[in-house]
Amino acid sequence: MAEESDLEKTEQPSERRLQQAREEGQVATSRELASFLVLATGVACMWVMGGWVVQRCQDMLRHGLVLDRRTVFDTEVAMGRLPEFALDALLSMMPFFAALIVAGAASTLALSGFNFSAKAFSPQFSRMSPLSGIQRMFSVHSLMELFKAVITTLIVGSVAAWVVMRDQEAVFSLFSLSIEQGMASLGHQLLMACTLLVAGLGLIAAIDVPFQLFQYTKRLRMTKEELKQEAKEQDGNPEIKARIRSIQREMARKRMMSEVPLADVVVTNPTHYSVAIKYDREKSGAPRVVAKGTGDIALKIREIAAENKVPRLEAPPLARALYKHTEIGDQIPVALYRAVAEVMAYVYQLNDAIAGQGMWPDKPEDLEVPAEMDPGPG
Repeated sequence: MAEESDLEKTEQPSERRLQQAREEGQVATSRELASFLVLATGVACMWVMGGWVVQRCQDMLRHGLVLDRRTVFDTEVAMGRLPEFALDALLSMMPFFAALIVAGAASTLALSGFNFSAKAFSPQFSRMSPLSGIQRMFSVHSLMELFKAVITTLIVGSVAAWVVMRDQEAVFSLFSLSIEQGMASLGHQLLMACTLLVAGLGLIAAIDVPFQLFQYTKRLRMTKEELKQEAKEQDGNPEIKARIRSIQREMARKRMMSEVPLADVVVTNPTHYSVAIKYDREKSGAPRVVAKGTGDIALKIREIAAENKVPRLEAPPLARALYKHTEIGDQIPVALYRAVAEVMAYVYQLNDAIAGQGMWPDKPEDLEVPAEMDPGPG
């Protein structure tokens, strides 16, 4: 079943899966890269600061071996000098240690960036299973570790053999040199050997880093079903989403209906469309559509308009064009300015007549609606 499950995991991990892995402390790491960076930093520091460190050590040793009569016969004085020597030694090596710490941290930051997870400190009892241990022994990861161990051994042995064979005369000549000359020559040979060794470890790290990234991605791969389930969890339950959309539509409909009593006119056709228009004289611009609908919504708009004595005008082509080419809150299209202007003029004259300040106007007929704006009878 485990093999089938691995074979089914053909999809690349999603961003959420990668984030969950980081929260659990699962990040891509390479011990070979860490070893290479630490050793390379150490060798570089020795090349740069080696002479200064040796000189400091010589000075501390020379100072430590200078004893007066009081120091020799008073143990308290001798013991009191130890913290001073220890502090001097620590300060001398501090730059070296700091560089190694930075190099060790950089190996992880280079692959995965900064990540802290408390879950990584919790015990994982699955690793205590003998069966899991046997499976890990014969996994691809174990084979890769064995391959790296063999290559590392070959590199170290080859470098050591090559250095001995190349510098054997220089090694044997150390016995004829003074202590200062011998130590300097030996230190140079050791640094050269370490530099070659670091170069070999760099090659191993260059192979191991892509492999570790591939293994990390492979462990987090997902099945198609897992991707679908994750999409559902992120998008939410379809039924709940449909319910939310239904509630939102109902709230929007109620807000729209609340604007109908404030409209100046409702333009309709006999059966299908109703569009409520309002013109605010205090604001610049064209009249706006404050409500529109078809079917039952259109009937509801007409009912509310009748209850609130909002004038209604049957103009089928204009009603269809307004419904098709505007949304709630939009200004009317420029192409319909002339037709709507005639409607608004009729409404103002009608209101004046109702107030007893004018004659009853004739309903506008054959309103000019461009053919391309009229979707036709629906």
